[in-house]
Amino acid sequence: MRARWRRIAASLVASVCVLVTPAFAGTARADNPIVQTVYTADPAPLVHNGRVYLYTGHDEDNSTWFTMKEWRVYSSADMVNWTDHGSPMSLATFSWASADAWAGQVISRNGKFYWYVPVKNRATGRMAIGVGVSSSPTGPFTDALGRPLAENGEIDPSVFIDDNGQAYLYWGNPNLWYVRLNSDMISYSGGVNQIPLTTAGFGTRTGDASRPTLYEEGPWVFKRNGLYYNVFAAKCCSEFIGYSTAPGPTGPWTYRGTIMPTQGSSFTNHAGIIDFNGGSYFFYHNGALPGGGGFTRSVAVEKFTYNADGTIPTINMTTSGAPQNGTLNPYVRQEAETIAWSSGVETEPSSEGGMNVGYIENGDYIKVKGVAFGNGAGSFTARVASATSGGRLELRSGSPTGTLAGTCTVPGTGGWQAWTSVSCPVSGLTGNRDLYLRFTGGSGYLFNLNWWQFS
Repeated sequence: MRARWRRIAASLVASVCVLVTPAFAGTARADNPIVQTVYTADPAPLVHNGRVYLYTGHDEDNSTWFTMKEWRVYSSADMVNWTDHGSPMSLATFSWASADAWAGQVISRNGKFYWYVPVKNRATGRMAIGVGVSSSPTGPFTDALGRPLAENGEIDPSVFIDDNGQAYLYWGNPNLWYVRLNSDMISYSGGVNQIPLTTAGFGTRTGDASRPTLYEEGPWVFKRNGLYYNVFAAKCCSEFIGYSTAPGPTGPWTYRGTIMPTQGSSFTNHAGIIDFNGGSYFFYHNGALPGGGGFTRSVAVEKFTYNADGTIPTINMTTSGAPQNGTLNPYVRQEAETIAWSSGVETEPSSEGGMNVGYIENGDYIKVKGVAFGNGAGSFTARVASATSGGRLELRSGSPTGTLAGTCTVPGTGGWQAWTSVSCPVSGLTGNRDLYLRFTGGSGYLFNLNWWQFS
């Protein structure tokens, strides 16, 4: 039937502390990495209509190389509860691509969303830049060109639109390139240009005469208060995140130092930076989940504040992650795949649209953070399906074994996508608190969960 790719134990926090550096020690409860259901890598955040959309790669389970076949999308309105939108683009999207669904970035223009990604061109065997396009930030995306936009064997595209409307696409490892995109975002003018990698612009590397600067890969270019920033992964193969600034989008660049020092159990890192609802956020990846490492990575996020002169402070990895920016409303339908933290579960496409939570076994749980119950909830409804005899959905406050507020019994429904709604009374849920949906029952898989709502 369905095979679980891994199981995250209830003692995950202790495991995280073993797997990563001492900077993680002493944290009582983890919210980083922000996705626990699959391995994710190479974060590319986008702010759109009051939400952060996070585009990632997907490291395959038990991988011993950068084995990646699809990209994934998550979104959040509060930086802690992330909704899984599945995989709206994969290698199959590009008929000319054969492998390597690696790090890309999405940008919005003219009501469309353009996803620039590196993939291996089947015809040439070289890495090339493809472009997916969609009318929605969550896809599905289609191949905008039917061929590469650019191809020189290098990777990691980053896209930026300047205040005057001129768009730029940057990419490169071991070099750094850019083109000036036309307004259609799928063609360019002026040819492919190389940015000089000088030690003044990108720092000095020691021990490798063939690579005199720190720049390695993964550029992330943006503009803030008239200053252009180029944040990049530095010095393989124990990467840290460094950055340079410039008075213009193509330079001249000046190296400014380290943002995130080398740490964690992944030998690569990859950054994305955004401003959202009055805060600045730094996304990165590490190998902090069980089974994690250099080829099984996970995306995390930290909140930070720029220094008064516009420089970026040193940012370290934590298990606590960014603070919540807002609250979650339990009195509207919430997708089950909106998760701050989870143990044991996975997600999958739902026959009713979107995604559902599945592969649920006894003792698994989902944490939803900062739920605004106000004066109190009286009942709870969930959309469920089970090909077995079902189980129980416990509503607990504060922890997986916290105060029990209610229990819904889930029956067998005749199939994993044969959906029905169940309801149960609840009590004691008032104010703002973390909600745990804990699943109990017999052996094997119990049931699937599509959405829930309090009243």
